[in-house]
Amino acid sequence: MGEIEGSFRVLQTPGTRLGAQFSPGISTLEPGQSPGSNLIGGNRNFAKSLQIRVHGLDDCQEFFDVDPKALGQTLLSEVFSRGNLTESDYFGLEFQNMQMNWVWLEPAKPIVKQVRRPANTMFRLAVKFFPPDPGQLQEEYTRYLFSMQMKRDLMEGRLICAENTGALLVSHLVQGRSEIGDYDDVADMNFLCMNKFLPYQEKVKERIMELHCRHQGQTPAESDFQILEIARKLEMYGIRFHPAADREDTKINLAVSHMGLHVFQGHTKINTFNWSKMRKLSFKRKRFLIKLHPEVHGPHQDTLEFLMASRDQCKIFWKICVEYHSFFRLFDQPQPKTKAILFTRGSSFRYRYLSLKLLLTVILFLRNISFRLPSLCCCVYLPNAQPKHCPTNGSPTSSPAVAHTEPVSDNSPEAASFPTSYSVVDSPQLSPFSSKGPLSPSLQMSNLSLSGQAPSPLQSPNLCEVGSTVRLEEEEEGRRKRYPTDKAYFIAKEILTTERTYLKDLEVITVWFRSAVIKENAMPEGLMTLLFSNIDPIYEFHRDFFKELDQRLALWEGRSNAHVKGDYQRIGDVMLRNMGAYLQKHDEVLTELEKATKRLKNLETVYKEFELQKVCYLPLNTFLLKPIQRLMHYKLILERLCKHYPPMHRDHDDCKEALKEVTDIATQLQSSLIRLENFQKLTELQRDLIGIENLTAPGRKFIREGCLYKLTKKGLQQRMFFLFSDMLLYTSKGVTATNQFKVHGQLPLHGMIVEESENEWSVPHCFTIYAAQRTIVVAASSKVEMGKWIEDLNFAIDMARKSQDKSSFFLDPGLGSSDEVSVEQESEDDINSSHTSLDKQAHHRANTTIHVCWHRNTSVSMSDHSLAVENQLSGYLLRKFKNSNGWQKLWVVFTNFCLFFYKTHQDDFPLASLPLLGYTVGMPEESDSIHKEYVFKLQFKSHVYFFRAESEYTFERWMEVIKSAASTTGRMSLLIPKGSPVEINGK
Repeated sequence: MGEIEGSFRVLQTPGTRLGAQFSPGISTLEPGQSPGSNLIGGNRNFAKSLQIRVHGLDDCQEFFDVDPKALGQTLLSEVFSRGNLTESDYFGLEFQNMQMNWVWLEPAKPIVKQVRRPANTMFRLAVKFFPPDPGQLQEEYTRYLFSMQMKRDLMEGRLICAENTGALLVSHLVQGRSEIGDYDDVADMNFLCMNKFLPYQEKVKERIMELHCRHQGQTPAESDFQILEIARKLEMYGIRFHPAADREDTKINLAVSHMGLHVFQGHTKINTFNWSKMRKLSFKRKRFLIKLHPEVHGPHQDTLEFLMASRDQCKIFWKICVEYHSFFRLFDQPQPKTKAILFTRGSSFRYRYLSLKLLLTVILFLRNISFRLPSLCCCVYLPNAQPKHCPTNGSPTSSPAVAHTEPVSDNSPEAASFPTSYSVVDSPQLSPFSSKGPLSPSLQMSNLSLSGQAPSPLQSPNLCEVGSTVRLEEEEEGRRKRYPTDKAYFIAKEILTTERTYLKDLEVITVWFRSAVIKENAMPEGLMTLLFSNIDPIYEFHRDFFKELDQRLALWEGRSNAHVKGDYQRIGDVMLRNMGAYLQKHDEVLTELEKATKRLKNLETVYKEFELQKVCYLPLNTFLLKPIQRLMHYKLILERLCKHYPPMHRDHDDCKEALKEVTDIATQLQSSLIRLENFQKLTELQRDLIGIENLTAPGRKFIREGCLYKLTKKGLQQRMFFLFSDMLLYTSKGVTATNQFKVHGQLPLHGMIVEESENEWSVPHCFTIYAAQRTIVVAASSKVEMGKWIEDLNFAIDMARKSQDKSSFFLDPGLGSSDEVSVEQESEDDINSSHTSLDKQAHHRANTTIHVCWHRNTSVSMSDHSLAVENQLSGYLLRKFKNSNGWQKLWVVFTNFCLFFYKTHQDDFPLASLPLLGYTVGMPEESDSIHKEYVFKLQFKSHVYFFRAESEYTFERWMEVIKSAASTTGRMSLLIPKGSPVEINGK
């Protein structure tokens, strides 16, 4: 029959442990028992009770006395009751049958009819049903058992993953579920020598210890959560192989999960059949049959056939499929057919009734995953019931195709030819949770929270509530009591959290973008060398720097080596040793990359496609500026530390010396940073604007972008304006797949005059722009916005007047030359394009300022962009919706006027984002009923969010950086000097 790939290892029975050969007829001996006493006791007690041994997930063994005629459910209930296992529906007992295959104990059948010699059989508790998100498990003990199942699967080679991922999982196991706890060099080495978790453990032992060191202070419950978060993302999570062959006799493995049936070749998944694509599962002798909807494979190819080793194995897999579908998809219990009087045909197997707790849990799962996995329509499988409609396509971006099933009656030929079968229909009572096609734009990542649109992306199921309010608050309270409260500690912690985000940003280039260009062979070798020879050393330097920061904060917090804690409540010495890593050839790298993308079509394609990936959550060239911008962050943080420390503090001198070094470097690079930020912004706009070439002309400076209403013959029309040092562009939003903006006209600044004209046109916040050949009338959304535009326009006009070479700035005079009247005549297409939605917009494009300004009717200046570079922040926050009760812990990154939300800091890309332009930030009001400290409130029209920081310092920092990006008054015009009260306080 051959070995089952990925099967459980064979556990030793007590008999084999004592040296006896395996035989169903040989009794087992427990320590302290003689053969005679065991035999007599066995005969005497058999009539009264049956003693069964169960091996737990925590490797302990227990004995249970049950009636010899007891059903499997009796033993299951005893095991769950003694273990105080509340969420028991996920678990089962498995044992090895005569063919040494692991099978599940059936609750509805007597134990003695399933197991030949129950007293000699080792049962073991195991996870039977693997939910898509084990983080939704309610009980901490259940999560613990699930993490132990992950440990067992790792040890037995089922949970196959990359070596680094395996090392990470083991590091969490060592932290949370061993006697070691926090990292200890000697104890770790001894423990890993005595306990084997991975087949290749020796190879990655050092990596396990390195990762374990990072988990200091992590509780066992937190370790369990991390293990499950990592495991659930693996392709082999919950997968159990069942060997088979296809019609061409190719060896494959079948597996079942909450989604449906999977086909593997080796350990590579080659196909998936969602439950919604199938209308019948059956087996006939050794043949396992899947009947699909006709629309899936056509009317003549609607049955898939797989050959398994035996009828028993075929039936075992069929039962598992029925149980999995029943557990995750079935709410009405199928009624068994009336038994035939003389004989029966096929299997009478029916899965057990679902408990009320399970019912509620499954509803929660379906509600949360129906958005993430539209293929998981809420169907049920009922024997021989009238079929209805089910979506067939599991892709989130596919059209909501509908497959129609055909009726299958009791008397049909099909029912007779497949006696052991399982049919598919819809469940009408589950319609509120059903998936109705692709994800709506409101639930896509990075969507805007606009009035009149769907709910905010922060309400996406990807960021659904995890854990109870009580548990979260208890954890936070415990954390506050355990950690230091000194302001210097929180300043140092800000360095660590922002450094973690900085490393992730570097990986966008060094890991992800490199992989993309190598895969397509899109970048010339010279440019590859220039780019990566400059940025790779920076990445390696900051990896070591982050490790040193992490270890210092661990000592400071007292998570380990508490006896030397007092010597490590400082950060200046670490900063002083690690100043000076920045991109040496940033000008050359940016310009050469831009030239190459214009010259090489393949590179341009890879570049644009990479920007659409979730991991590239900002415009790509923004990441190339991160090294030089990071130096500015160090300068600001060290300034805060030096201001906080008294001169006699032991950390003051190191911080002051480090500040001096970074200030010298920052001063040298300041002019380069301004020039590069301007170049980056121009190249970003070049990709977003249609109808203009060579936007990155030498000498051109970006000044302001934003939304204004332009007076036309059809009234006020929304337009996006872009002010540069030599011209003013105005555009409308296009209807292309990438939602680019179409240029309608350009006005040279030379000779331009700007005047307020509210009285003349009777339009609020209105002003007139007189250009050389054209006059236009525009209106801003507020008095403040109008003032900023007029100030910056006059400043730019003055700059253009002083410029020696004005002709080099002019664009093609033919652009928009047909429109030379004060009130512009616009085409119907242009007007319609003003009202397009975000439906076709690429994910990350919703976060760029050009699109946010368009939808929020606001503007952003280059001074705002420069300030945003300085005001970047990362860390954990508790988030609460206006009408929700619980708080959810999220990793939050603030950059580029936007909050990006992750479940944990280990995630590679954000699950949702919230652009802040137009939002107001402040303290909760009395009517909000928020009775917690360190809470701030974000609001834009009807969208309200509350965020809770861990300390007074972090609360003030989050308020400070968000104010700089959110409300209009918090941002600056070009003429407001940096450091003024307006900039800092937003007043």
